[in-house]
Amino acid sequence: MNAPTNIQTINGPDGKPAFVVIPYSEYVAQHARDNDLIPHEVVRRTLANDIPPARAWREHLGLTQAEVAERLGVSQSAYAQQESSARLRASSREKIAGALGITAAQLDF
Repeated sequence: MNAPTNIQTINGPDGKPAFVVIPYSEYVAQHARDNDLIPHEVVRRTLANDIPPARAWREHLGLTQAEVAERLGVSQSAYAQQESSARLRASSREKIAGALGITAAQLDF
């Protein structure tokens, strides 16, 4: 996966890094990955609206299919097919999870 480029470092009065600012979607993904949690919104959309987990996660994180496809190195249409699949192969699930910044287990519910 590509290294994030949208991170901002804020220096303190001494000129040394004091804070790091990251996009909220990345913070949420990192927090969820560290705790293997699945946000209520993702579960609700998956169960109540019959949306595949990969799509629910992508939309929750505010990403487009094109952005996820770019992270995976595939076309948007190829990713759209994977995302709409009822059952992803383990290798595909791991790659998509990595592109979303979550664990594969968080896509398998």
